[in-house]
Amino acid sequence: MKFPRTLSRRHVVMGAAMSVAMLSARTGTRAESVLPRIRVTFSEEDFTVTLFDNASAREFASMLPLDLTISDYSSNEKIAYLPRKLTELVRGPVDDPAPGDLCYYVPWGNLAFFHGGYQSISDLVRLGRLDGGIEPLLTRGEFPLRIAIA
Repeated sequence: MKFPRTLSRRHVVMGAAMSVAMLSARTGTRAESVLPRIRVTFSEEDFTVTLFDNASAREFASMLPLDLTISDYSSNEKIAYLPRKLTELVRGPVDDPAPGDLCYYVPWGNLAFFHGGYQSISDLVRLGRLDGGIEPLLTRGEFPLRIAIA
């Protein structure tokens, strides 16, 4: 294909890349790719989480299935301690923290399932986001927890 002298291939490629970037920003899509979903079960609750494709989430997924205990912490999250700390850390701060995020808190070695707003800090590693809303996390109490690849 021949391009007019004033419009080089480089200009066409750059223009297409900028259009895709602008469309992604406008639609709110993330640039992060994702791993397979995981299934989370506790009490009468059963839901999935889509993991982000980063080193921390991959290491976490390699530990599955897990049987843990989930409990309330503060007024905005449920937590569960992993059997060992993650070593592949893609530290925050998270650029757009939101309810529904599944994070790993580095100092304590625990998962944090956020059902309320939270402030991102450098010791949080976002692993993924709940599919379908936060309602399952609103069940108060301490329960056996099962996490497995969906």
